[in-house]
Amino acid sequence: MRNLLSFRSCLAVCILSLVSTAAIPAQTAPSTPTPEKAAQARAEAIRVADAWLDSIQAYQHIPAISAGVVVGDDLAWSKGYGTLDADHKISAAPDTIYSICSISKLFTSVSLMQQWEQGKVRLDEPITTYLPWAKFKTTEEDSVPITLRGLLSHSAGLPRESDFPYWSGPDFPFPTQEQVRDEIAKQFTLFPAERYFQYSNLGLTLVGETVEAVSGQPYVEYAKAHVLDPIGLHDTRTYMPMDLYGKRLAVGYGALKRDGARDLLKPFNARGITPAAGYTSTVQDLAKFASWQFRLLRTGKEDVLKASTLREMQRVQFMDPAWKVSYGLGFAIQHKENHTYVGHGGDCPGYQTILMLRPEDELGVILMDNSSERPGPWGMVVFAILDKRKSYEFKAPAPASGIDLEAYAGHYSGQPWESEVVMFPWAGGLVTFSLPSDDPVADMQFYKPKGGDVFLRVRDDGSEAEELTFMRDASGKVTGFTHFSNPKMRMAQN
Repeated sequence: MRNLLSFRSCLAVCILSLVSTAAIPAQTAPSTPTPEKAAQARAEAIRVADAWLDSIQAYQHIPAISAGVVVGDDLAWSKGYGTLDADHKISAAPDTIYSICSISKLFTSVSLMQQWEQGKVRLDEPITTYLPWAKFKTTEEDSVPITLRGLLSHSAGLPRESDFPYWSGPDFPFPTQEQVRDEIAKQFTLFPAERYFQYSNLGLTLVGETVEAVSGQPYVEYAKAHVLDPIGLHDTRTYMPMDLYGKRLAVGYGALKRDGARDLLKPFNARGITPAAGYTSTVQDLAKFASWQFRLLRTGKEDVLKASTLREMQRVQFMDPAWKVSYGLGFAIQHKENHTYVGHGGDCPGYQTILMLRPEDELGVILMDNSSERPGPWGMVVFAILDKRKSYEFKAPAPASGIDLEAYAGHYSGQPWESEVVMFPWAGGLVTFSLPSDDPVADMQFYKPKGGDVFLRVRDDGSEAEELTFMRDASGKVTGFTHFSNPKMRMAQN
């Protein structure tokens, strides 16, 4: 939450233009697969993503991760890794509750845009029209008014925070609603409105205040009644459900220390900053939120919002002069490798989350953890893995069908100084890469069956390289493989 949407800083690994090893040329698209083949390809890709995320949780010592992939109206896959409680006894799952921090802003933005649809607010009206007390001290430079559009797109020139040290432990002293209001008269704008991008929790807090002012309902009551409940988000709350703390609500941890440990952090109450950072949710509920958006855009039928309103929210409203940050109305927007991603990340003490949506093909990725490891880059890796498999084909002749590729799937290890290797079915052959990996897509190698237990590595141009030969025991079970005469044995736990 303290950083703007996490996936802005995604790793180079997410570069989707990387031509897959042995894949057809990027400029030549494969024929459109049948729904069954598309589902099979997606399942193979998710299996790879699953193994990689499992390694992230283990090698980075993250107590808990919950993940999901949304396809249209369905949560196509979800899983938990690690444990959610301080005693490390309760496994994380898709229904594990996490603070979602700044993803809260999306629900606040939807609430405000309902008021806009009803004609109760104008996006370009000065904020003081609705909140007469929201008068900041300003710079001496000439400025256009501070507006709701500016607040929603983080371009209003406001400071990042209300003037309280609420990101400071151990107690995280968030201000009350009254304290936020009282402090505004003492705060200065940073620069003229609509000039630069400045991520602002204070700005979205004022959006929530506007919802309350024009609807006549307390913000949290309005959001629950008009956004959360109608979409069916019954496991999403505007607060931390402390009766579930350490049971279904994951406890939060700090940054990884030099000794490999993490400190357990106290839970926090966002209080007056709730519209910007106070919500909690699960992978399952955020998947419903994602599917609601896909369905609204697909059908055009009004449901909580009009489809045209959601499109306006997901359209670029402000681009920073440096051309590096773009925002819609509440939504962060990223254009990368001919794809547009919308969503938001969350970054609060003890919790990191990301909701990334690609409306063009109704694909969404959700990642949540209870540490200080930002999952934005992981989300882009998952998209990259899915896209890699979607566009992958072995060069002709295609691998023979009927081969039991599952017999070779698993984790393998070699010498004590070597990392583990994963091997999975992929487009009629096998894919392999080492763990841990910062860049699994770039690290992938692909193998085409030659016959028996022999596979051939396939180069970028589709030509064949060295052999990889699997070994079996007397019962016929695969026990390992040799590569350049060096053995790697199947790991016992796999």
